[in-house]
Amino acid sequence: MSPNQPIKQALLSTVTKLRWSLTSLHWGGIVDWPRAASPEPISADESSCVGQPATEQENSTDRERALRLIQRELGNCTRCRLHQTRTHIVFGEGSSRTSIVFVGEGPGYDEDQQGRPFVGKAGKLLDKMIKALGFGREQVYICNMVKCRPPNNRTPNSDEIEACSPFLVKQIEAIRPQAICALGACSAQNLLRSSSPISRLRGKIHHWRGIPLVATFHPAYLLRNPSQKSAAWQDLIELHRIVSS
Repeated sequence: MSPNQPIKQALLSTVTKLRWSLTSLHWGGIVDWPRAASPEPISADESSCVGQPATEQENSTDRERALRLIQRELGNCTRCRLHQTRTHIVFGEGSSRTSIVFVGEGPGYDEDQQGRPFVGKAGKLLDKMIKALGFGREQVYICNMVKCRPPNNRTPNSDEIEACSPFLVKQIEAIRPQAICALGACSAQNLLRSSSPISRLRGKIHHWRGIPLVATFHPAYLLRNPSQKSAAWQDLIELHRIVSS
């Protein structure tokens, strides 16, 4: 490895973080901001760290801290109508060091009661899918397009998804996984900005902001249509191949 390689990697990581942060701000409705009169001086402590790659432990701590800050920013969210009928916000849970982020549609009854994603019958099936990949639930990260339960488990409306999207972007930005698994049509269509049915989106590798994305059937759908489990298994094989390469 050349002496400049760690610096190049650090710069690439910084540029990637900046690009995702700007995308998050754009999704949140911020398209411009005033220019500062003069830059803040860099302290001696900060300047001594420039160009030095972070250790794995430092990266893990940074990711955990970033997720806590995102959750704090979300707060007791009232950004859309879903807050009126929720019991708990379901932020997401799992490892900040994971190689896979699973993104579902939204919390159901059990999730709303417990404040945790995928804890009902569909969650039990997702646990089995995760185990089939060779991981425990605590080794991946699970979240949803929206963080509050839609009434009667209806599909989230576009404005509700738009209100939550900046936080989902920031969560993925903080974790920087090797792959994303979109669970169901709502997640896949919104992440990929596509109107195609899940039957057409699954079975191939997409990319979201440079991250490989595999779409598959939602576990709740698989419980109602067990004949599709074999197709979902093929999607999991593809997902496993991505994170193992």
